[in-house]
Amino acid sequence: MLEVRDLECVRGDHRLFRGLNFTLHAGELLHLRGSNGSGKTSLLRTLCGLMAPADGQVLWRGKNIRAIRDEFFNQLIYLGHLGAIKGELTALENLRLAGQMAGLPGEEDSLLNAIAKMGLAGREDLPTKVLSAGQKRRVALARLLAHKAKLWVLDEPFNALDVKAVDLLKTLIAEHVREDGMVILTTHQEVEIDTGKIRHINLDA
Repeated sequence: MLEVRDLECVRGDHRLFRGLNFTLHAGELLHLRGSNGSGKTSLLRTLCGLMAPADGQVLWRGKNIRAIRDEFFNQLIYLGHLGAIKGELTALENLRLAGQMAGLPGEEDSLLNAIAKMGLAGREDLPTKVLSAGQKRRVALARLLAHKAKLWVLDEPFNALDVKAVDLLKTLIAEHVREDGMVILTTHQEVEIDTGKIRHINLDA
């Protein structure tokens, strides 16, 4: 369970939001909405422990995430706008590095299978800098398949994807939720995901 208590986020002299409270349970998806500048990315980064809140707490299974940093990171996959892809590394090397940094090592076969399922078979040994924007995004999304984690935090995950990749990602998200996973995502696109356990928070409200 992920719990947010009285969370406040400030950027510079501007308060993005305050008094934010919600709880996310296993088998639930949270769709975060809001206009540009409303604090969506800042909230996601705060939920992942990458930014400190101005006030309030983020709890994982009842404990502040700052007190159980390693344990929390082992249950988390965060995909930001850029996907944290290093252009000089291959798709396989990027997945291997991401797993090592997050404490989520994966077997070589599982990494290769994840790359193939994302439609990149035959490109696993190419430097990612030669791939298209959509292919780079697929490399980042392959982490969802390669490294098992309870909580997925996805910032605009459908950006740069073609229709086939969008459908695949929708299926992966729905399956993860049905298997008692947890997903928090933002998207400007109207995307229907086939799971009934969807909640919404609008930071503009």
